[in-house]
Amino acid sequence: MDNVVFDRAGHGEPLVLIHGVGHRRQAWSPVIPLLTPYRDVITVDLPGFGESAPHESGYGVESAVEMFGRLFGELGLGKPHVAGNSLGGLLSLALGEAGLVRSVTALSPAGLWTPRQQRYALSMLRTHRVLAERIPERTARRLAATPAGRSVLTGMIVGRPDRLSTQAVMDDIQALAGCPGFRPTLAQARGGFRFAGVVQDIPVTIAWAQHDRILARPKAVELRRIAPKAELLVLPGCGHVPMNDEPELVARVLLDGSSRAM
Repeated sequence: MDNVVFDRAGHGEPLVLIHGVGHRRQAWSPVIPLLTPYRDVITVDLPGFGESAPHESGYGVESAVEMFGRLFGELGLGKPHVAGNSLGGLLSLALGEAGLVRSVTALSPAGLWTPRQQRYALSMLRTHRVLAERIPERTARRLAATPAGRSVLTGMIVGRPDRLSTQAVMDDIQALAGCPGFRPTLAQARGGFRFAGVVQDIPVTIAWAQHDRILARPKAVELRRIAPKAELLVLPGCGHVPMNDEPELVARVLLDGSSRAM
């Protein structure tokens, strides 16, 4: 697919990784070396994010599921394993409901919120977008060069800002400020993006970050409604985007989640 940019590396069964709103495929970089000895790992920039072109068919969940279905076919993946964070977690659950994947691992997935929680989450995301757009590059780089400054810039998103590199913070700010898919995705989210389906007959893992400051963790009984046999986990020490906080832990969750389908 010419308009969807992805990276592919590793050996084993295919595992597709999906990032969240305003992020990019490099969000998974900390865990890639831990996954590629065991999985054929495909990291994807969602349309309108990272290096992928804007989506001509809109930014709803249905259009994303259709896009991934085509991508799976064109790459010859059959039914891959899939894992996602935030919006990527919601899309992973939707792909599971659609019967397009072998297993689902969702890290702090969007779409399982109450209306109040949704308003809060979208407000926080918009605030981060405005900050990324307006902060002078020199100021951002000065802040990103210190642990305290990285906490100011990223503390609502990650649990361990000190583990981020200066360049990773700067690249993430640039990606968030420039992604054309951000506003239309949030506009679409205001009228939907609630997962009300059920994922059955495939292994599902739902892992919530212990220190998630964007999305509140639903009660277990609520998660069981959408995935009756799901493995429910908490990621200690992690923020909403946990891959850089505890890469070894996140990699193990992804490997274990997909291994349940083997």
